[in-house]
Amino acid sequence: MCATAVRASCCIVCGTAALDRVEHLLLSLATACPHLLVYLVDDARQPGLAALAGRYGVHYRPQPDRPGHARAHNRILHEAVGAGSVYHLLLGPDIGLPLDAMARMVAYMEQHPDVGLLAPRVQGVDGRLQPLCCLLPGPFELLLGRCFPLLHRSSGRLARYQLHASGYSRVMEVPVPPACCLLMRVETVLRVGMFDERFLLRFDTVDLARRVARIARTVFVPHVTVMRDPVRESVCAGARGRVAACWRRYVSAWRYFNKWGWLRDAERDRINGRALRQLGPARKRLDDVSPAGTDVAG
Repeated sequence: MCATAVRASCCIVCGTAALDRVEHLLLSLATACPHLLVYLVDDARQPGLAALAGRYGVHYRPQPDRPGHARAHNRILHEAVGAGSVYHLLLGPDIGLPLDAMARMVAYMEQHPDVGLLAPRVQGVDGRLQPLCCLLPGPFELLLGRCFPLLHRSSGRLARYQLHASGYSRVMEVPVPPACCLLMRVETVLRVGMFDERFLLRFDTVDLARRVARIARTVFVPHVTVMRDPVRESVCAGARGRVAACWRRYVSAWRYFNKWGWLRDAERDRINGRALRQLGPARKRLDDVSPAGTDVAG
């Protein structure tokens, strides 16, 4: 039996994921954690998703105007709090969750009450690591990563930004965890004000993580591994989606740096410096890295 009982909840924002993929994920959760409160957010008007939710006894929540994940997560968090949830898992539909993953993550949080956010190791379907933890981004880092990706990689800045020196083989405190599989201590997230709904895409997690860092730790644990197989879209839908996502990313970046500072951000320097110091002097290169994990935050 899952150790979470009714003290934990889970939110899956489905997007354009195929129904069979969502069903496989729901089946895994039902098998491993039958008492887990699961919320299925439909932000793409997917036919059949409501029926699928009913079949597995999970809570179906339509989000027809696609306002961004932050608003959807806040809405579900309020419901989870009302249901008595202590831990809340953000889970992408592209994640394959081992049967013992949820219980092991909750057990770690129970043993470490100073941890507010917890992220597992993420690997692709080919077994290669996806280094999705990263430093808090600065404007130059994002500009270099978007406009000059080859220079970003060859200069070693990408490896530094994605904390490659750790080898992702040790427990470490990270400035920004991946949002595709993230366990949150509900009390901590409520104390910092939950998600800022002005931010879309990755910036909502970046903003939340730096506020959590003021009162708790964000930790990566390598002994829990999940598999990530990104959702594939049609050529036309994918092209339109990339243009829209690019625009939303730039708008979110502008809002983020207006909030926290562009070139001068003492808190960013402090949090990033602490993360880099814990890695020590060794700088090990990650050669077995999946291409899906090389995107810059935002």
